Amino acid sequence: MTRAKPSSPLVTLKLLNKKYGQFTAVNDINLEIEKGEFLTFLGSSGSGKSTTLSMIAGFESPSSGDILLHDDSLIPVPSHKRGIGMVFQHYSLFPHMSVRDNIGFPLDIRKVPKTERNKKVDEILQLVQLSDFADRRPAMLSGGQKQRVAIARALVYEPEILLMDEPLGALDKKLREDLQDELRQLHRRLGITIIYVTHDQDEAMRLSERIAIFKDGEIVGLGSGTDLYNTPPNAFVASFLGNSNFLKVRTQAHDQVLFEDQTLKLGKQAQSVAEQTDVLLMIRPENIHVLSKEVAALQPLNEDVNEITATVEETVFLGETYTCSLVTASGQRLMGKVVAREHSEVSAGTEVCVRWSVQHSCVYDKWSEQDIMKAS
Repeated sequence: MTRAKPSSPLVTLKLLNKKYGQFTAVNDINLEIEKGEFLTFLGSSGSGKSTTLSMIAGFESPSSGDILLHDDSLIPVPSHKRGIGMVFQHYSLFPHMSVRDNIGFPLDIRKVPKTERNKKVDEILQLVQLSDFADRRPAMLSGGQKQRVAIARALVYEPEILLMDEPLGALDKKLREDLQDELRQLHRRLGITIIYVTHDQDEAMRLSERIAIFKDGEIVGLGSGTDLYNTPPNAFVASFLGNSNFLKVRTQAHDQVLFEDQTLKLGKQAQSVAEQTDVLLMIRPENIHVLSKEVAALQPLNEDVNEITATVEETVFLGETYTCSLVTASGQRLMGKVVAREHSEVSAGTEVCVRWSVQHSCVYDKWSEQDIMKAS
């Protein structure tokens, strides 16, 4: 029986490169984007994410490399003929036009017959919940409503791909989260391919099926939010995506490391780490358990759990939990979380036991310490 040939990706970036004089904004990126997926480009300012998006849109020309759509190069195709929708942070609405006419504008310039045009506009107005605002001008709308108009305008002519560059960046936190939920549901209903740019980690995690993390013009992490968070491929990703603790340790034989004259277990992470090497051991704060010496004495240590001692410097109340700032004997700092009812047992100045499961730690080369500083 012949196995069906897998479908080719919708968009392929091949050794995509963009230089401005001596500065390399995008450095030989390779990436495949599947039809119907929600992919987010995540990175700090100047990391290359928006430049990559602009090259896909056709607003920037690559210095080298190629962009393929259905295996055909987009490089010679002007931006207005690529069939790609675009939504920016600034809504760019026509102030003299109604909501209905703003949304219908892309159909007008494509000379879509009036009956069909009005039908499409009415459908998209309903989809973005703006039917009651169809005859208003942009000045009469809230920021969230304006962004819905911009999204509707980009979707009305049914592009294969929707590009979004920090579209919710100008909105307040609550409204931004509400629109993130709406956008995720809109993507699910339409099945359109969305490539989204943001510097907001929470937004990327909330929206995306996959995240591409950019640093210095390169993609240094690619995968689902869950995979990137739980098993970061490098120290930069571990530090950039969420909060992390890093301990300086030295590898030993038999899947172990030495920390302050104490042996800790590594588990599976030891397979790719050479012996007698200075490395960084990473643990997420939520995977750390902070116990008073009295409580720890009543809870035997399991074989797959590491334990070190530290002193509590400060605790901060966060409702159900407290965060604990800790310092070890050698001056290394880390943060853990404590259930609120146990707070009195680990107050500032208390010596505590810090425990974590072996499976919750990752190991990275010592040189990655520079990357941690950049991500922080």
